[in-house]
Amino acid sequence: MASSIPPAPVPAELPESDRRTKLLTYVREAIRALPFYFASKTVIEGLDASDLFSLNAVLGGTIEVQTVNTLNRIRNVWDPDDEWADYGFERFSQTFPDVRLVNRRDVAATPVLGMELKGWYLLSKEKAPSYRYTATRDACSEYDLLVVVPWHLAYVLSGTPVVRDPYVEQARYAAEMRNYYWRYQRGTATGTGIISPPNVHPYPSPKTHTSDKPEKDSGGNFGRVARVHGLMDDFIASALDTPISGIEARHWIDFFRVFTDASDPEQVEANMRRLLTREATTGDTARAEIIVQHIRAAHSALGGEPLPEVE
Repeated sequence: MASSIPPAPVPAELPESDRRTKLLTYVREAIRALPFYFASKTVIEGLDASDLFSLNAVLGGTIEVQTVNTLNRIRNVWDPDDEWADYGFERFSQTFPDVRLVNRRDVAATPVLGMELKGWYLLSKEKAPSYRYTATRDACSEYDLLVVVPWHLAYVLSGTPVVRDPYVEQARYAAEMRNYYWRYQRGTATGTGIISPPNVHPYPSPKTHTSDKPEKDSGGNFGRVARVHGLMDDFIASALDTPISGIEARHWIDFFRVFTDASDPEQVEANMRRLLTREATTGDTARAEIIVQHIRAAHSALGGEPLPEVE
């Protein structure tokens, strides 16, 4: 019996004859170059480990603003031939997409392209971007992008924000993949319907209804694109392997969860010992020794008692 599941969506192929196609190629390169050019004057000091997971709520918007500023500062990367001299990126917090490449001499002109820009605090407890991307496909131009920028503090608990390799994908394709996952890949045969808003077009005016809505979503999980099979999996795995002060991001998250998931000092100490034992007994001895050294140093710096040696 043939499967009734349709094939998964694929990214749109853009016409080479459209000059926006070349522009988009350069814009993608500029976004991927962000880790080399991003600069922030924001400095965080005196942060407690227990407050670490709240950083995205405090600084997420700031990171997005500074990302847009950086893109405009490196316009020679995305407009090397000065073909778009009158254009610049601007952030519109009440619209979709929330960053648009607009003509600064003609504010009424249609944007050339846009991006839905989201910051991802790399040391967040979920180990994945947790935001909901709900825009309907018809609100996306084929030249629009979904961009996720991972970031962390330079010295883990302090310093200026540092950004890492971003995620860049066609916004329309991401919306189609999200709906495909919801309908066919979640492992449920009920509650798969999606209601799309009528008469939607790219670059709508502020506060226009542009979101798809699931017919049933008791868990509030619709739009969590980090869960969509095959969309962000490789990006998330690579980001969590990013070394920060010599230790991968995923291990810093495990370490800081010790202090946020326990309610009393004894439980913190017990959790810390389990984490230390796990890391010290992995097959990669050299790597385990580095991780253990960082765990011991960070534990001591945060006021913990000396941890025992692990046989």
